[in-house]
Amino acid sequence: MKRLFYKFYLIILLVVFAVVVYAQNDSLKIDSVKQVLQKEKEDTNKVWTLINLAGYYQVAHADTGIIYAQQALNLSEKLNFEKGIFYAEGILATSLIVTGNYPLGLDYAFKTVDLAKKINSTDKGWANSLVSYSYYYLGEYKTSLSYIRESMKIAQPHDMAPGWRDLALVFHKLNEQDSAMLYAQKAYEQLKNTGAFNISNVLGDAYVGKGNYDSALFFYRNGIAVAIKQYMQPDLVDCYNNIAGVYKEKNNLDSAVWYCKKVLNEKIEKSYPIGLLNTTNMLADVYSLEKKPDSALKYLRIALTIKDSLFSREKTMAIQNLAFKNQEKQKEVEAAKLQWQNQLKMYVLLGGLFIVLAIAGILFRNNKQKQKANTKIEKAYAELKSTQQQLVQSEKMASLGELTAGIAHEIQNPLNFVNNFSEVNGEMVDELQQELRSGNVDEAIAISNDIKENEEKINHHGKRADAIVKGMLQHSRKSSGQKEPADINTLCDEYLRLSFHGMRAKDKSFNADMETEFDGSIGKINIIPQDIGRVLLNLFNNAFYACTERSRSAVNARLNESFGHEQKSTNLSEYKPTVSVSTKKIDKQVEIKVKDNGNGIPQNVVDKIFQPFFTTKPTGEGTGLGLSLSYGIIKAHGGEIKVESREGKGSEFIIRLPDVGITN
Repeated sequence: MKRLFYKFYLIILLVVFAVVVYAQNDSLKIDSVKQVLQKEKEDTNKVWTLINLAGYYQVAHADTGIIYAQQALNLSEKLNFEKGIFYAEGILATSLIVTGNYPLGLDYAFKTVDLAKKINSTDKGWANSLVSYSYYYLGEYKTSLSYIRESMKIAQPHDMAPGWRDLALVFHKLNEQDSAMLYAQKAYEQLKNTGAFNISNVLGDAYVGKGNYDSALFFYRNGIAVAIKQYMQPDLVDCYNNIAGVYKEKNNLDSAVWYCKKVLNEKIEKSYPIGLLNTTNMLADVYSLEKKPDSALKYLRIALTIKDSLFSREKTMAIQNLAFKNQEKQKEVEAAKLQWQNQLKMYVLLGGLFIVLAIAGILFRNNKQKQKANTKIEKAYAELKSTQQQLVQSEKMASLGELTAGIAHEIQNPLNFVNNFSEVNGEMVDELQQELRSGNVDEAIAISNDIKENEEKINHHGKRADAIVKGMLQHSRKSSGQKEPADINTLCDEYLRLSFHGMRAKDKSFNADMETEFDGSIGKINIIPQDIGRVLLNLFNNAFYACTERSRSAVNARLNESFGHEQKSTNLSEYKPTVSVSTKKIDKQVEIKVKDNGNGIPQNVVDKIFQPFFTTKPTGEGTGLGLSLSYGIIKAHGGEIKVESREGKGSEFIIRLPDVGITN
């Protein structure tokens, strides 16, 4: 009951603190929190309150974070409260690193790691990350990387994003840009909706490393909004500096200076000196490029002063001494461990019976571990295989859905004829009865002949609808895996129309021209119609999708022209979407070409489009399995599929099937 009361009391304190933080200015915030703290007893509840305050300020206002963390540390040591000491020292490490006191920050980081091992804290990974931050800001990126990896060894699967973020930062500095982009994207996907970290800045760095400055600017600007919302001044400063760096690379020097001046307006001399160092170095470089030596010299001197304060000879020696002491401590630990192992070996040698039992126990344990490992591997393999099957089935069901939509629209035309002629016959039967009552036999006979003709048309269009349904369902049913003679020209024509109607079912405004050029000399070839049909449907769907995307651009171009906006190219506003398919018999091969005049595929991803799960469509609009499955189907037929594309002009997929029993 007493513990429950303390928890309730702590919640009340946190609520009061939240109201103060977001409702009043900085001075009133601190005074209000001090009043709350003065009423608390010198116990662990007060320690946690101080730690929460220090944690809130540790980056946003690092100098204030140091004050509260030091108070929490002093009280924890007084109470001999090891958990409080652990978190207070960790927050002190972070705050000191942010304010540029790297030697003392690194010292507290090492203490946090040691204490985590002693109390067996679940936050061992966090402790290692503190050391990695210190080495990161000191430019020791490989050492930082080793501590990040130690941190990630014990991270939970749902909590990997901070480690991925740190890996992206370090790999960017090590100029391993592919790795930086990979981990930045993984961290962004897990953190973008949580608001836990300002990950936009990290992703911006990754895009800078890849030379994609437009994307980098997008994420940096997004990072500014997040930093302002979270009151994270260091993140805000980094965003301004990074944007300035991009503009410098793009030779937009005025914009670079403008963003650097925004950093100077933040007055971060003591709260985030490394950010100010980056800014003054940037200004010195920019003014040098602008041939303004006086301004360049001014900021170069400021940068040198800041650098001397951050990385003075004394601080460098202190850091080296800390690292040396930590290494010596680790050696002592390893030596003690080795000594213990040697003693253990000696004791084992003294008893032969115990040796046999120990070996038997070890073998038994290893066998159990292997069995467990094999079980886990088999389970993981089964889950992976099941997931792959589900994804493949999902892709097939999506294709089947589009096929069904196409069938529905394809049979709508004959059904309309059936309905119309049925209605007309009903009216004509009424006329026939009226003429018979009047005794006009000749007129009645003429009407009955018209009814008969209409019935023949109804029968004709009914059979047409029946043939469409039977034919399409034949193509959409589960593949038997057996090759059979099929007319490739008919197959191409049917799936082209089905794909078109499927697109029309999803978007009534969509329209496109369809062109066909079939070689009548091909005849029937031995293939698996259902599988080849899926390939064709996927290619046609992709072609119409590309036309749809370019059509939207064309609509925007027309709107801009209507408002008098200047266009780079007038051809876009005259764009007419077209998809064409052709077949041709070449020697002992059948060639099928599917061509569109859409946006085309970027050259840097052309080689990846047949890879599983790779897609150029936005998230949620494609699984990246369609072309991969199509590639596999064509290869299974002994053929080949390739693509030729010009960005902004369109794409052409070319399928070549070998001699598979061509018959005329």
